[in-house]
Amino acid sequence: MYEQLSHSILNEILAQLKPDIKEQELSYFYTRLGANFYSLFSLFQKLYGQRSDFKLQLLKLVEVMARQYICRSSDFKEKDLAREKDFNWFLHQKWVGMTLYADGFAEDLPDLSKKIDYFSELGVNLVHIMPILECPKNASDGGYAVSNYRKIDEKVGDLKDIQYIVAEMHKRDILLVLDIVVNHTSNEHKWAEKARDGDGNYQNYYYIFENREIPDMFEKTLPEVFPQTAPGNFTYDEKMGKWVMTVFNNYQWDLNYQNPTVFIEMLDILLFWANQGVDILRLDAVAFLWKKIGGSSQNETEAHILLQLFKDCCQITAPSTLFIAEAIVAPVEIVKYFGEDAINAKECEIAYNATLMALLWDAVATKNAKLINQGVKNLPAKLERATWLNYIRCHDDIGLGFTDDDIIQAGYEPRSHRQFLLNYFSGKFENSEARGLLFGQNPKNNDARISGTLTSLIGLEFALEEGNLDKINLNIKHILLLHSIIFSFGGIPLIYYGDEIGTLNDYSFMGNLSKANDNRWAHRPKIDWQKSKLREKKGTIEHDIFTALQRMIRVRKEISAFGDFNNRELINLSNPHFFCFIRIASSPENNVLVIANFDANYQYLNLEEINHYLFQINNYNDIIDLYSQTKPVLFQDKLVLSPFRFYWLKII
Repeated sequence: MYEQLSHSILNEILAQLKPDIKEQELSYFYTRLGANFYSLFSLFQKLYGQRSDFKLQLLKLVEVMARQYICRSSDFKEKDLAREKDFNWFLHQKWVGMTLYADGFAEDLPDLSKKIDYFSELGVNLVHIMPILECPKNASDGGYAVSNYRKIDEKVGDLKDIQYIVAEMHKRDILLVLDIVVNHTSNEHKWAEKARDGDGNYQNYYYIFENREIPDMFEKTLPEVFPQTAPGNFTYDEKMGKWVMTVFNNYQWDLNYQNPTVFIEMLDILLFWANQGVDILRLDAVAFLWKKIGGSSQNETEAHILLQLFKDCCQITAPSTLFIAEAIVAPVEIVKYFGEDAINAKECEIAYNATLMALLWDAVATKNAKLINQGVKNLPAKLERATWLNYIRCHDDIGLGFTDDDIIQAGYEPRSHRQFLLNYFSGKFENSEARGLLFGQNPKNNDARISGTLTSLIGLEFALEEGNLDKINLNIKHILLLHSIIFSFGGIPLIYYGDEIGTLNDYSFMGNLSKANDNRWAHRPKIDWQKSKLREKKGTIEHDIFTALQRMIRVRKEISAFGDFNNRELINLSNPHFFCFIRIASSPENNVLVIANFDANYQYLNLEEINHYLFQINNYNDIIDLYSQTKPVLFQDKLVLSPFRFYWLKII
């Protein structure tokens, strides 16, 4: 868009670029800069326009983008052009992800590079390697307390290892996802060390206060993220003699984005990793980016402006690189991290569907689909050029992130229902076979979250202890049912490493001093590759789950209706145990009806209930389950689903 003021300032900036920049071939850079500059200028002005050095900061911003563009390899620039042309490439149903720890899935990055064929064997073509940047040994928060943004933690490898992995993955059309912690640094980062030494410029990188007056004002409304292990939101630094905002842990200092230098520094880091060939950058803790007195300092308007700025700048320098928003917030807030307008408020192309995840776990405990039907119905619509990461569990704890209103609409009392779920998954509820652990218990309100692997939370660990073959087989069906939903719901399914071979809780963390106070390590296992080989042996749990997911992935990739173009319609059924929706294809004859039985007993429904205008059945013998390639079980005019059975139905 042409606008006189921004155009005039852009001309000033271009005239001031240093000769070593001007001498480079920058035609595509200049084209993208011109196309995006009005938006970039407007956003930057909203945050920093009141500053006397506004134009100087804008010049520094453009210089950072230009220098990173110059550093970008020709191969990656070709990828930029191809993805700009096929701009909806990431919405295709072919993408299936896995998230893992480099030193949990493998020994380290060199060892992981030898296991890339495993992803292709399963069908995974998007791999999220959990945080691998340098962190202090005993204060890392699982990799989220970064002390050097440009250095790989030596215990897992170095930059050359990542470059090799990128090259090998790209040969196999596998995307790489890496984490960048944008909200805070370790207190051992060089910025924090300089602040601690009294450098005022670097003290302005953080929220640092002389006394408790302002911190106490913040504390009146700020929630506590880790009330058990890190109560409060400020930490006194003895050397500096000042208070530092530390929302997560006392060794994680929150960055002050009210200082434009911080934004420019972090942009430079994002573009550095884009230039290593990382396809998708996962931006951690984005809901916390802007701090204000008088509120929760989450989901602030300015946090969204920061993300829009990051996206504008990335589209200029490395447009093939996507962003994932790690924002585990209320459903109405999550969708805002896509952006509220596809052109004027673009933010992150991908976000975690934490609501669906929580709803799936509710269905596991209740054995019905009442809340998931209610919650999905009220899940706000996303932008067309955006997609969900659908997952059953991840490295983090499981929060019960659905609204009280939805709980009430589903027929439950919110407080008692949440307490039931906590009791169920921690094995305290009668007849519960879950082996979960309560995390982050808050004695003030009795709130908590849940740790544990998928298999242990489902009940497979219990069944194995009993040696009950029937229960083991039922648990495997339950595991596959949950995967069938994330594979068909609309978005990119994300398998958590170890789930594909039925990995159980790992209790060894209790003997590790650096992990013992964080029970999330129970579901951050070390993969036993000898045991993993059992996936090749029929009759084993590893084989049954791995081969079933293998098939599920293969079939998913063939179903065009599973591409994510806001093409899902929820179907209300009379039986509360069923969750049902239609995935709409470009041709009506390719529409797919997904139906899942969340009960541990046989359930049925009248076939007329699924005879929908988008799924018109003329002859009930003409429907087939795409996953099993068999006819669904019918009796007279009833569709029968065995315990934890699912169907992907198509009319033939």
